[in-house]
Amino acid sequence: MMSIKSFFFLLFLFLFSACSSQKVVIKGYEKVFPEEDKYIVLALHAEQLQANIQASKLFDILYEKSTKKEYLHRSLSNLLVAKKYEDILLIAKKEPDDLFTKRMEVIALINLFQMKEAETKALNLVKLSKKADDYLLVSDLYVSQKKFDKAVKYLEGAYMKDYNEKILDRMSIILYVSLGRKNEAIAQLETHSRVYSCSKLICTRLISFYSDENNIDGLLSAYLRYYKVNPDERVSKKIVQIYQYKKEYLKLIDFLKETKSDNDLLLELYLKIKNYKKAFLLAEYIYNETGDIEYLGKSAIYEYESKQNNLKSEDILSISKKFEKVIAEKNTALYLNYYGYLLIDHEIDIKKGIKYIKKALKVQPEASFYMDSLAWGYYKQGRCKKAKSIMNKVIKLDGGTHEEILSHIKSIDNCLNTKKEKNDFR
Repeated sequence: MMSIKSFFFLLFLFLFSACSSQKVVIKGYEKVFPEEDKYIVLALHAEQLQANIQASKLFDILYEKSTKKEYLHRSLSNLLVAKKYEDILLIAKKEPDDLFTKRMEVIALINLFQMKEAETKALNLVKLSKKADDYLLVSDLYVSQKKFDKAVKYLEGAYMKDYNEKILDRMSIILYVSLGRKNEAIAQLETHSRVYSCSKLICTRLISFYSDENNIDGLLSAYLRYYKVNPDERVSKKIVQIYQYKKEYLKLIDFLKETKSDNDLLLELYLKIKNYKKAFLLAEYIYNETGDIEYLGKSAIYEYESKQNNLKSEDILSISKKFEKVIAEKNTALYLNYYGYLLIDHEIDIKKGIKYIKKALKVQPEASFYMDSLAWGYYKQGRCKKAKSIMNKVIKLDGGTHEEILSHIKSIDNCLNTKKEKNDFR
């Protein structure tokens, strides 16, 4: 387990080393002494070699010769990396009124476990800087001493000054984890979210708390708000998973329509609720966007399904053109069967339709629906005996329970009986 000392070291190294590193090169930089460039190069090279003590000494020389605070900041940062806390306290005295050196003093004192003095200096630093990070520094001091109520009280006061979300986030963690005041922590975050919007930081914290509470509705709400500020694929997948878990498919459809985050899933959902009209339009849209011929084939199928009870000549023409284009590029059994059936059922070109279905059956010879299409083609040609022979095989494979197959069987049987009656009459 990480010690308190290590925790503070890593935390404040992250917070301040980047800041100090940005100040070495100064805008409008002018050399103060002839060898300044040389020392800078040597100091930076020492940093690259992770010779932080040597780097600190070189930056300290640069500071002494130029009096530029940026060099002193870099010297202190290198000492922090080297864990030379006593040296930090000594060098910080060179600029006692500088906020950065005051901050480094506090960090050094924390790592030396001189908490009383660290607290005094940290409180003084906050009064001078008014910065959120310094408020957080004080709260960490109280947390390290398990003075959680004091830490929260201090952060509440700091938060009320400018409603800084970093302060609120730290406060919520202490409330939720250390004090067990979970509802209060969530309520504070939710209030901030509704007044000032749900930023990545606040939404992420709400997501973690709702997840811990197994609060599915709260989790969904937080993810939806998070997606607005971070429209990431991983976030949308979480939202989809929750909607599917809750079986709220209509809301999921609305989300997918609005965000266009997963058109394939949206297509599946349209098929699930048998909304073929929207399915064919979406498949057509995806085809136009991607050029993937599979979607043109799907668009033709779904358009046919959406209009088959009221199919007009212009619809047949539109669907036929799609199938012709698909089949020219891809002899997929599904498209061959659908197009063949269309040609047969609407008596456009029965012979051509039978040819396409036979091609489909070469790919999938035991496909009962394809066999049914072929039987229907023979029926349309008046070859009812041949049609009946094929339908007998369909019944064995499929059981003859599908509504359309049963309808075809009835029509074929009627055809045979009619022919028999004609023969008996003769």
